[in-house]
Parts: sequence; structure tokens; C-alpha cells
Amino acid sequence: MTTTAAAQTEHNLGFHLHRHNRLTEAEPFYHRALALDPDFKEAWMNLGLVVLAQGRPDEALDCQRQALRLDPDNADAQNNLGMVHYAQGHIAEAQNCFRTAVHFRSDHANATLNLGSTRQIFNHVEEAEGLFRRALVLGADPARTKSNLALALMEQGRPEEAELSCRQALAIQPHNPEARANLALALLTMGRLTEGWHAYESRWEVEAMGGPAPGLSQPRWTGQHLNGQTVLLHAEQGFGDTLQFCRYAPMVAAAGGRVILVVPKALRKVVATLEGVAEVLTEDDALPAFDYHCPLLSLPLAFQTTLATIPAPVAYLRADSSQWAYFLANLPGLKVGLVWAGKSRTDRPHAVAIDKRRSMSLAGMAPLLSVPGCDFVSLQLGPRAAQMQTLPPGAVLHDVSSRLGDWSDTAGLLAGLDLVIAVDTAVAHLAGALGKPVWMLNRFDSCWRWFRDRDDSPWYPTMRQFRQTSRGDWADVMARVRLALSERARPEAALPAG
Repeated sequence: MTTTAAAQTEHNLGFHLHRHNRLTEAEPFYHRALALDPDFKEAWMNLGLVVLAQGRPDEALDCQRQALRLDPDNADAQNNLGMVHYAQGHIAEAQNCFRTAVHFRSDHANATLNLGSTRQIFNHVEEAEGLFRRALVLGADPARTKSNLALALMEQGRPEEAELSCRQALAIQPHNPEARANLALALLTMGRLTEGWHAYESRWEVEAMGGPAPGLSQPRWTGQHLNGQTVLLHAEQGFGDTLQFCRYAPMVAAAGGRVILVVPKALRKVVATLEGVAEVLTEDDALPAFDYHCPLLSLPLAFQTTLATIPAPVAYLRADSSQWAYFLANLPGLKVGLVWAGKSRTDRPHAVAIDKRRSMSLAGMAPLLSVPGCDFVSLQLGPRAAQMQTLPPGAVLHDVSSRLGDWSDTAGLLAGLDLVIAVDTAVAHLAGALGKPVWMLNRFDSCWRWFRDRDDSPWYPTMRQFRQTSRGDWADVMARVRLALSERARPEAALPAG
């Protein structure tokens, strides 16, 4: 059926506004086009894109399905439907749509690019790299595609190539925030902190990294001289980030500022043990008057931190272990806390994929439980703690989760342990901040903060890293950890030299 001239005119007016990102103005034109011609598939597809961009995925889903009802083999509509599923967090459904779009049109650049993103989430990173490179050949947005390619290269332990890909993206679009933020990840991973911290400020423009920045009217503190002015420091990202970078708060106080620190409620008590902080608030508290503000992860930039100047006191947080005294007194061996999985950030698909890679199963950690001379305590919370119900025969792992109300309870327990063995989670940060020996089990594509090719951490003097030597291989890691733990737990290892 031929679209009426009036419907086509309304659609064209809407499309003109749409192209200039005037979404709310474009939407009524698409509606009028469809009122004139309910079978106008292009109007359904474009209306779907407009309402999706305005945060209405359910309406967008219906629009793309209407387009596919009219043209079941339409690759554009399949790709658009995949984008809606992706926005809803339905990654498997999105992948199926992108694959179908590529099946209909093997030269569909955007569907190829999007299929690469879903394959990367499902841990097929080499395939994702190939799809990104094919999308470039097919004419996909080169800046976006090269930025995505950089992440795939980072996951394969190739930060130099990732840096080049990001710089190529920025040569095309100098203000592309995703490319600059990904460049920051590559630079920080390689220990090139000076440029890395500057580039990392682009995180506020990238939704997947937590943006936008808090809307505070006071100026940002960027390291300027202080003479008693009040500086509001505010947490961002996860518990681990807060625990790692709150170390800078005493430095702001030492620079002449009065420091107010805002952190998640569960961290307030433990973070209140920092030296030099005048007041610790939570997100629910009303903000008092202040002169400057600074996000915690912008403090390394403010202090121009390099590898040589990373502030790394052996302990900068304190904890009271008295509530655990009786429990710990009844553990005669080496007291070892275990964490095998991180919290899953279900609202961010790529973060979910990282959370899966940084976590393991308790069954994978089970070889440690047979090391003689050790008493093991679970520090695992959340759904993964249920794996304790299927321990190997004879294995003992003490469950104290009912007594862990907030992070100060966990800190008190850590203070009484001899060793913490954990995947890359906030518990590893807390143990390091308390100056406790901590062995961190690190995935192959390590987070930037752990740098690369290191078995220590300049952030935490008491940390030792055990890294995967190939993607997903926890068995080799556990073999090395078990050997090291066996040596540490030997009775003679505790005897003084002489």
C-alpha cells in the first residue's frame, strides 16, 4: 500500500526534528503520520526510536513490533527491537534480534555493531572484536565502533591497542565521552596516571559509568589552597570505590580544609574512623553549608597522584573486634575469611558481565577448605551465600552472615582474622584499608586500579594478588593459592626465626 502524501509530509517533518535531536517536537508528527496511515512502517520505527530515547521502552517495544507486523523481514526494525530489549536489560532477546537483522541483511552495519556488544556481554570477546572490525568496514559510526573495540581489546589484556583505538575515535570525534573514558581505563591500567586521571573525568558523561555529575552549585575543589574552608567530599560508584578513595579525605584536611564526607549509609560507621574528617553523612542527610565539593574518585586528579605518590598508609580505617572475641577464640587455626563472588549490578549489562568474570563459585574455592591448620569464615553475603548449603563432605565454613548488619560489623570481624582471601570486591578493599593481610583473586581482564603484571598493589601494602593467566581459569589460581595457604598454615611457619 502506498503511503499517503499527507502522512509522508508529517513523517518527514518529524524526521527532520528527530535528526536534530528535538525528540519531543518530533513525536507528534509521527503520531499524526500514523493517524493518517496506520500501516506506515517507517513512522512506527522512528516513533519507536523517539520514545525509547525518552525513556519509554514499553511503548518503543510496541512500535517496533507494529513495524515488524507490517514487514516481518525488515532488518532495521529487528535491529531497533534489539535496542529496546537491550535498554530493558533483556540481553539474550536483544542478541537474537541483532542476529536476525544480520541474517536478513549481512551488510547491516549497526546490527553488526550491536551484535558485537551482546556477544561481548556473553563473554565471547574474540567474536565481539571481529564483529566490531566488520562493523567498521560496513560503515558503522567509526568513533563509537572504535570505542567499543577498545573495550574488547582491554578484556583481552591489550591496553596498548585499546589506547590506539580510543585515540583514533577521538581524532574523529574529539569530544566523544565514551572514547575518552575508555582511553582513561587503558591509561590507568598501564600506570600512566597523570593523563589517565584527566581523561577519567569523562565518566560523568557516560551513563554506564555512573554519570551525570551531582548538581551542586558550589565550585569543584581541584587542589587549590584552603584556609579553613569546608570541602564536601561525596562517594560515587560502589562500596569498594568509597573504601579505596576515602583515604584522600585526611589529605584534604591536612591541606587546610574542613572535611565533610558523604557516603552510603552502610559505610558510615566504618568510614567515621578516618582521621581528620569533621563530619560523616549519608545520602539521606541534609547537606550543611560548604564552600567546595569534590567526588572521591576525582581526588587523585586534585592531588596529581602518580604511581610514586599513591597515598598508601598501611591502615587508614580502624575497627573494634570485641564483639567477635568469643567466636574467634574458638577458632584455633589460622583464621581465614573467604569471599567468592561480588555483588551483581543488574541495571548495567556490561557491569553484569564484569561481575560474572570477577566472581567464582564456592565449589571453585572448595580446594582451600581442605588445607590443614586453617579455620574458614564466610564473609559472603547476598544470593551467592546460599552455595554454602552444598559444601563438600567434611568441609567446614563458618557462616556468620546473620551478625553482619553493616560494614562496621564486617570490619570488626576482619580485624580479628589472620588472612582474607577474596575476589575483587569491597571486602578486599576493606581488608586492605584496615591493614589486614588480603589475598585478592583477580580476573584476567583486571580492573584498572590493580594495574597489570603485578602481584602486589601500590594502594594496599598488605595485599597480594593472584591473577588468572587465561580468561576464566580459576582452577590455576586456586592451585597457587592453596599452595601458598598450605605454606602459611604450617605450624613451623608461625615460629620465630632463630
